[in-house]
Amino acid sequence: MSIKIGILGYGNLGRGVECAVKKNPDMELVAVFTRREPEKLSVLAGTAAVCHVSEADDWKDKIDVMILCGGSATDLPEQSPAFARLFNIVDSFDTHARIPEHFANVDAAAKEAGKIGIISVGWDPGMFSLNRMYASAILPDGKDYTFWGKGVSQGHSDAIRRIEGVENARQYTVPVEAALEAVREGKNPELSTREKHTRECFVVLKEGADAERVEREIKTMPNYFADYDTTVHFISEEELQREHSGIPHGGFVIRSGKTGWEGENSHLMEYRLKLDSNPEFTACVIVAYARAAYRLSKEGMAGAKTVFDIPPAYLSAKSAEELRASML
Repeated sequence: MSIKIGILGYGNLGRGVECAVKKNPDMELVAVFTRREPEKLSVLAGTAAVCHVSEADDWKDKIDVMILCGGSATDLPEQSPAFARLFNIVDSFDTHARIPEHFANVDAAAKEAGKIGIISVGWDPGMFSLNRMYASAILPDGKDYTFWGKGVSQGHSDAIRRIEGVENARQYTVPVEAALEAVREGKNPELSTREKHTRECFVVLKEGADAERVEREIKTMPNYFADYDTTVHFISEEELQREHSGIPHGGFVIRSGKTGWEGENSHLMEYRLKLDSNPEFTACVIVAYARAAYRLSKEGMAGAKTVFDIPPAYLSAKSAEELRASML
């Protein structure tokens, strides 16, 4: 029996989810929901229905897990609790400072409806979060460091596009190389947010937009740019498509720790991702967690969950016996 998947939002992430579902034989994409005119939207999965978001209520008994592919700035804070009242959901909410608040909102809605809501799934938050947790548990006497990039951040790019007067945008997160090397050399530096990364923005303005105001709004945006040295470039749509059409990303999670009675031995744990497509990789992580949401729901569980709460075996299409025989 296939796990019936729905997708809400058909941008880069939604298309990535569609491709990821195709790679998982125990899943089936049954419907895509959009705020656009459904008849004008062409999806790759020819057997999937394309519906307006207002029709979602009609599908609450036909979808096992709804994957929410909206942006974290304005979409998911509203959509995740609302849809958790109808479906088991997975989202990729990535505003780290607001995760506790988002969790509480989804948890209340999901528990009331008897549904599962797995939030903040992707590679950070998500896979990087797990590696930070594992490393700190294994090396309690140590320090964590996370570096992102160089790569395009979908959430930050989306936040810029929501600013009045912005037609299009790409934002790159860039590690400060000297800081990264100091960590790898075991120097355990104390690094501020600003000392670890810079942000570089390429922005296409709408006709008549005030460039000075847009730049000021970008650089002062809390949770996104205010704590970083940020450079803003205003370019044409043609240049954006020519030079910045890809969506690469990646980064490093590093834990530097000590062991021994007096801390005489040093250790370095490093997890790295190098991604050609940020949304496609994020989608693959989300789809694995959709399988976990389905399994938890079948067990009668309800409420919000994060990656910390999910047994690793629930992500795999393999049985417990197969995992023990092939991967342990």
